[in-house]
Amino acid sequence: MNIIDRTIAAISPKWAVQRTAARRTLDILNYGYSEGGASGRKKSMRGWQTTAAGPKDDVDLNLSTLRARSRSLYMTAPIATAALKTNRTNVIGPGLRLKSRIDTDLLRMTPEEADKWERQVEREFNLWASKKQNCDALRLNDFYDMQGIAFLGTLMNGDAFALFKQSQPTPWMPYPLRIHLVEADRISTPWQDLTVAGTVEGKNKDNGNMITSGVEYDSTGAVVAYWICNLYPITTGLEAAKPRKWERIEAFGANTGRPNTLHIAEFERAEQRRGVPYLAPVIESLKQITRYTEAELMAAVISGMFTVFIKSNGPASDQPLGSMIPAQDQNTANNDQADYEMGTGAVNVLNPGEEIQIANPGRPNGNFDMFVNSLSKYIGSALDVPVELLLKSFQSSYSASRAALLEAWKMFRSRRQWMAKEFCQPIYEEWLSYAIASGRIKAPGYFLDPTIQQAWAKAEWHGPAPGQIDPSKEVEAAGKRIALGISTRERETIELVGGDFDQNVKQLAREKELMDQAGLSQDIPAQSPKASGEGGDYQQ
Repeated sequence: MNIIDRTIAAISPKWAVQRTAARRTLDILNYGYSEGGASGRKKSMRGWQTTAAGPKDDVDLNLSTLRARSRSLYMTAPIATAALKTNRTNVIGPGLRLKSRIDTDLLRMTPEEADKWERQVEREFNLWASKKQNCDALRLNDFYDMQGIAFLGTLMNGDAFALFKQSQPTPWMPYPLRIHLVEADRISTPWQDLTVAGTVEGKNKDNGNMITSGVEYDSTGAVVAYWICNLYPITTGLEAAKPRKWERIEAFGANTGRPNTLHIAEFERAEQRRGVPYLAPVIESLKQITRYTEAELMAAVISGMFTVFIKSNGPASDQPLGSMIPAQDQNTANNDQADYEMGTGAVNVLNPGEEIQIANPGRPNGNFDMFVNSLSKYIGSALDVPVELLLKSFQSSYSASRAALLEAWKMFRSRRQWMAKEFCQPIYEEWLSYAIASGRIKAPGYFLDPTIQQAWAKAEWHGPAPGQIDPSKEVEAAGKRIALGISTRERETIELVGGDFDQNVKQLAREKELMDQAGLSQDIPAQSPKASGEGGDYQQ
């Protein structure tokens, strides 16, 4: 307190207190976010009570509810179903395909030798991957279908797991590797190891490691194992009588360091142990819009019914016009109280003294489509899917529709690369180790140097091509990219139609030979047609 404040305090203590309080208020108002997002003084912020908790409290404690609601929306909410299936269709489609890309410089191979080796590996891998009895431990799906199941499970439940298992090789299938997909619910903390009843956190009594939602980690926080239950949390039927047992699967092999289990999840925060369902941020919005849609649909159905009510002094009847009560039900029907229902062309007879009053629902609602589209924009924005693609409705201009597709494909490509890195590539590397160890694939130095191993295992994974609004413009742009050297024919073939350039060249050569033998013309226009709205032609 300065001399002025002390003087005022001596004259009027009340004024001095008010002066000091005003000075403190100014200090608070002028400090950082105190007047913005962290304000506790503004009326709009006073009721906003929040806490900053760790990933375990924010994520793990709510996972069971989030998973259940996410699955419910997938099964009952059309927009939620569209969001998940749109991702799966564009990211995975019929399955990501292997394209071996070995490091020829490090391995000192000629392009011809590398191409021959890559073709052999792709052929051998497809032998294993294309049959469900060869690659799936449960013999339910082939490798390409398992990609879609694992990806959809990750979006719906937050994460998915794949276990590496072995089977006995046979003359018809020399590769013993099998993949076992496990849904997220089965990865859980053993009940007997729970430190506190009703929580998701426990402790491994053998080594003292902590277990959170089935993920075991050591004192440094590194993941060391996963705990898999033989039953789902909710199990009915004959399996419900089985005792619950948990199996501990080490995350990585002690001797090789290779993964025993693939944990497929997109983590949002540091030290997060389990993934969050894709729909989690918009669960409430999706549920509310589903309820609103169902209410509007029911109202429209009711408004479309034509029902006549007749007031009479005689006995009541609940038979609609043209209906008949079966003989075995006549006694019961005559004794029961009349049941009045609205129906298509229905006629109900009222009891004496009864009246019917119906409120006009006034459907269809003219604002329904506008409201759903507006809310879908917010949902699509949160899910990184443009509303045009979410609702499969392209009613804007060419430029706007193309911009929506390009924006969506940024996300699709990102997720495809992530899925290839987290699921496809680790499985391919494990398969390649078996193939080289068995002698079916020759790769000198593969087991001697990790750098050489990585050089042999390099690969790309290609999926469905983006949609094309105007194919002529897309092809013309691809030709310009090739001419300028910023792309290749092989990459453009993959991006435009998802094809194989090498196979195209072989097939074109074969077709040319057949056309020449038949004496038919095979001239192809050298110039692409002028695209609408574009100036000038391009010589390919």
